[in-house]
Amino acid sequence: MHHDCVPAIVHRDISSNNILLDSEYEARVSDFGTARILKPDSSNWTALAGTFGYVAPELAYTMKVTEKCDVYSFGVIILEVLMGRYPSEVITLLSQNVLSSLSLGTVGQSISVRDIMDKSVGKPAEIVKRQITDVMKVGFSCLHNDPCARPTMQEISVKLALSAESRAELPKPFETITLGDILLL
Repeated sequence: MHHDCVPAIVHRDISSNNILLDSEYEARVSDFGTARILKPDSSNWTALAGTFGYVAPELAYTMKVTEKCDVYSFGVIILEVLMGRYPSEVITLLSQNVLSSLSLGTVGQSISVRDIMDKSVGKPAEIVKRQITDVMKVGFSCLHNDPCARPTMQEISVKLALSAESRAELPKPFETITLGDILLL
């Protein structure tokens, strides 16, 4: 949508309700009713659209739509999948961090990744533990308050593909990794 289409298309309502699985369990984005074509020579101002909790902060404040709005929504979905629920406490932590002088690395040291993971999945296999931390790191990068600091979907795709192939060991036991550590990995 963002890189293989000219001009680019911004969905504006990426949420868990708008991602469907086909018969091969491949994810498909649905409901393009709020999608907009990004015009290169335009300011791309828009009315607010999207699902509460998935809308990028800058879209809510400025009404300027960019592909980074979809990236933010994708980050919410990454954390939602890993946590098994909407990641409200993590998003709140990130937004509070912006308003204070504390770094997320410091604040996040008290929150264990294991404690926020979806409990219904069970204990992950050793090989999956590194992938979980890599995917969570990508999710955090998508939620950056500055849209310019967020990766593109193309960069996200590359990072996720590399993570799937990675055999690297974690620098410390998975059970002791905190949200603050994820940002430092």
